Order: sequence, then structure tokens, then C-alpha cells
Amino acid sequence: MKFDHQPADILERLSALREADAPTHGGRVLSYVYDSGLAELDELAASAIRAVQPVNGLDPTTFTSVAVMEREVLGFARDLLGGDEDVVGTVTTGGTESCLLAVKTARDVWRGSGSSARTGTPRLLAPVTVHAAFQKAVHYFGLELDLVPVGPGGDVAASDLIARMGDDVALVVVSAPSYAHAAMDPVVEVAAAAAERGIACHVDACIGGWVLPFWEDVEPWNFEVPGVTSISADLHKFGYSPKGASVILQRGRDRQRTQYFATTQWPGYPIVNPTILGSKSAGPLAAAWAIIHALGTNGLAELSQSCARSTRSLRDVIGGIEGLRVVGNPVGPLLAIATDESVAPERRVDAHHWADQVREHGFLLQLQPSLVQSDGSVLPATTHLTITPVTANVIDELSAALVAAADEVRGVAPISAEALLATLPAEALAALGNPDAAPLDSATAAGLLGALGLGAATEGLPERMAPLLALIAAMPAPLTERLLIELLARLIEPEA
Repeated sequence: MKFDHQPADILERLSALREADAPTHGGRVLSYVYDSGLAELDELAASAIRAVQPVNGLDPTTFTSVAVMEREVLGFARDLLGGDEDVVGTVTTGGTESCLLAVKTARDVWRGSGSSARTGTPRLLAPVTVHAAFQKAVHYFGLELDLVPVGPGGDVAASDLIARMGDDVALVVVSAPSYAHAAMDPVVEVAAAAAERGIACHVDACIGGWVLPFWEDVEPWNFEVPGVTSISADLHKFGYSPKGASVILQRGRDRQRTQYFATTQWPGYPIVNPTILGSKSAGPLAAAWAIIHALGTNGLAELSQSCARSTRSLRDVIGGIEGLRVVGNPVGPLLAIATDESVAPERRVDAHHWADQVREHGFLLQLQPSLVQSDGSVLPATTHLTITPVTANVIDELSAALVAAADEVRGVAPISAEALLATLPAEALAALGNPDAAPLDSATAAGLLGALGLGAATEGLPERMAPLLALIAAMPAPLTERLLIELLARLIEPEA
């Protein structure tokens, strides 16, 4: 066969495209990537993926290797997370799918069947810090979302969650820890109260599940806690496998079987799916399976201890920077950093200006917008750091960058979203000021993006993100979300 383009040329272009990506190795990006720092693991994962490249994970009766690998991954995860033989589960394509399946299962169990069937809309109860995947789940599956405000450190009072439990609650979700602030939710108290009321309790340990078992001074949070009915934990985070691989573990076979979809009511082959996807690559599963066999609990513990040392070091460094503060009492290899408003304005360091400036020194931090909670209290704008084992290799350079960037922006006032909005054309201001108007069409949304300086997809995002985050916090959420949809959609539209 004559190819349109030669394989070597295609791979050369792919290599050129990858050069524009943020670096996935070397500790330069403190979010999104989880680098073990072990090249042997990368090679092992690549080889495992190549070995199962043609395999369809849809049918473990045809591709029996899938069943063996999944069974062994789940057995390892069950032991790590304190489960007994009554805990069963599924390997999924990522934390979002694991969370979706936890909610779908809880909804269906709550609804019941036959004479015990319930009607009405079930409620999902959680702190406002719960991962956005649960907002997606209630949107997909038709539940009501009940978010409980948290304290200034991202901590939620167990009593506040318990007070809002009722017969219509299908699921209460707590995090171990939460992503935004690394706060450990009160799993023991909430799970006990939920069990007493017959309510399912899910622990979202997507980010903590593979590292907290080796972390010091962590309150109980796993299946050893009575009342915990399900746990999500991502293999592609601190399990160091490639995207996307996660597990959802459920207490009780009958409960877990509700997670499945099955039908024989069409003329094709019988469909039996434990996950949202049908056909799926077996590659991430094979990579995760290979990595956990290579590392074992001892290897995971050693990598977790590296994360702990780097986290303590960075926390000390940031604690010594005038004008910044670590938010709350973070648990695990995560930190949220906010402006320290207890010092004089000329000595403060705006957390978002700081993150942008750190980028000038070669490191990428993640900016998080402020949030007005339902009780009117405000969670401040923060900058997020995820610390991985490879952080140890750059800890001195990173620490110096954090300090230098703070010195360079100390006293610079936060971005005024109001001032930015005032520079927009009158028609753009009119659209922004009317959030209850009919939904924006694509052309109007694109025009607003252009007015905000985010027009052409080929231009990408601005170099400095602080102005964008200020706008996200200032504009009505439905409008911001519509504009972000337009921005991301246009990034992948074919060129005219």
C-alpha cells in the first residue's frame, strides 16, 4: 500500500507538536502529571501497552488476559485500601468515570425496585470542595446537588454534613483529601452517621488512594471505617501508571452489580458493561498491572516517602515567604497557597501573579479561582502544587524559583476584574450584564472571547493567567462556563 505520508514524516511532525506541550517529566509541572522519576517504569508501561495494543477490553471472556490483569489490580487495591473479601470493584478509565459510577450505583440503589421503589429526585450531599466530577455525575444522572460550605482552610464540619442528611440523600461524598486544598474530610463521623440513616457514603480518594496508606498522621478514611460503601482511587496519579486508569471499589457484591448495564434485547451480541465505556483499550490496565507488580507496596511506600520529604521542604520554603501562606492543614503531597492578607498590602504576594511569575523561572503551577459559597463566605484565590517523587530532583531549583518569583511580584496589586470588564465594548458589557438572557450562540460567544482577548484558537491561551482567572471569578458562573466551552471547542475545530 502507498501511504499518503511516510511513517517517519508523521512521527517527525508528532515530535514537533509534542515540543509545544508542557513537559511531562522532570518535575517542571506541578499538576496533571505524576512522574515517578523512574525511567524503567515508563519503559515497562510502554512495553505492556504495546503487548495489548490490539486487545479490546470490552470482552474479558474473549481476551482472558483482561480478566486476569483486572482481577489482580483490584486485589492489590482492595488490600491497600483496607477492604475484605466483601469488597469488589472495577478498573475504569479515570477518576471521573469512577466517580460517575459511584453516583450511578447509589442512585439506582436508592431508587430500588418493586414494592420498595422510590420516586422523586435523589440528592447528592457533599462539601463544596468535592471534585467537580460529582457535579458532572449529578448532571448526567439527574440528581440534586447539595453542597455544604467549608471553612477558610477547606475543612468541612461533620455536623454540617450530618445535619443535611435525609431520606432523599442517595449518596454522601467525602474526600481523602480534597484536590483544591488537600483537606481531609471527616470520614469516620460522616460514614457512621450515614450508616445509621441507611445512606451510602463514598470516599473520593482519587488523588490520595495510592499515597495516603503510606502517609503519617492520617485520620482513618478507607474500608476499615464502618459505613464507607465505596472508594475511588486513581492508578494514573500516585499509582504512576499512564492515563487513564482508576479503580472504583464497592462494599457488597449486590451493590456493585447495580453498577452494571446489561442487555440482550437487540439482535447483536449480549452487552454486559461494568463501566460507561464499552470497547476500550486494554493498554492503561496492562500498564497499571505491570507497574503495581514492579513496585509492590514497598516501592509505593518509598515513592510516597519521597513525596512527603519534598512536601515538607516546600511547605517550609513557602512558610518563609512573606506575603504568602499555606491554606489550612493539607494532608498528602498537595499544597494550596494563598495571599497572606495579614501583612501590609505592599508586602503581600498575589497568589496568581506569583504563579505566573514562577512560570518565568521554568515551573508551571496551577491557578485556582476564588469561590463565593452559598453562605456568602469566600474561598480565596489560590495556587495549587502537586508534589511527586521527581520533585526531589529539582527541589533546590524549585525552592529558589518560588522565593525569587515572590520577590519579583511582592506588592503588585491583584488583577481587578472590574477594571478589565470596563475596557470591553458596550455590546460585550451588555451581554455580560445579562446572565439570564437566552443561551449564547457560538458566534456571539466567540465574539465575547475575542473582546476578552481570547479570540483565535491558533493564538492559544495568554502567557499570564492571572487576568483570566480574575474574570472567571468575577463573571456569572453560567456565562463563564459557556465561554470556556466555546474556547475549548474552538481549539479543536478543523481549520477553515
